[in-house]
Amino acid sequence: AEKVPQIGNVVIEDGVEIGANCAIDRATLGSTILRKGVKFDNLIHIAHNVEVGENTYYAAGGVVAGSTRIGKNCMFSGQVGIIGHLKIADGTIVAAQSGISKNTRAGETYMGSPAFEVQKYRKSYIHFRNLERLVERVEGLEERVKDQ
Repeated sequence: AEKVPQIGNVVIEDGVEIGANCAIDRATLGSTILRKGVKFDNLIHIAHNVEVGENTYYAAGGVVAGSTRIGKNCMFSGQVGIIGHLKIADGTIVAAQSGISKNTRAGETYMGSPAFEVQKYRKSYIHFRNLERLVERVEGLEERVKDQ
């Protein structure tokens, strides 16, 4: 396979803070852009052609795949990953160790891997914690039906 030349650039606007050991890849064509007031903790990887909106915060260990557009005023906890070519809406909040695999809606909070709305995640987690007990109940009911 032939290497694709990376001839774009990186644009870092005013007030951006970039922590230690961050990697921000220049664009294939065009620009990778960090808008005004973006704050990155340590160990963040931003791939080619990503745009990060104003006043977005990203805690340590995050990864954003290529050509993703992140809106303004977003907050990402530690170790959040985002697959490529997504649109992360303004005001999105993402809990730690979540994996974003689809576009988000403005002002929503997401959790899990794959991530989904936090209210649904919490309800699903409660069901998951009760799964063993529910399986035992179903098996007991199956035995009772079989015996009749």
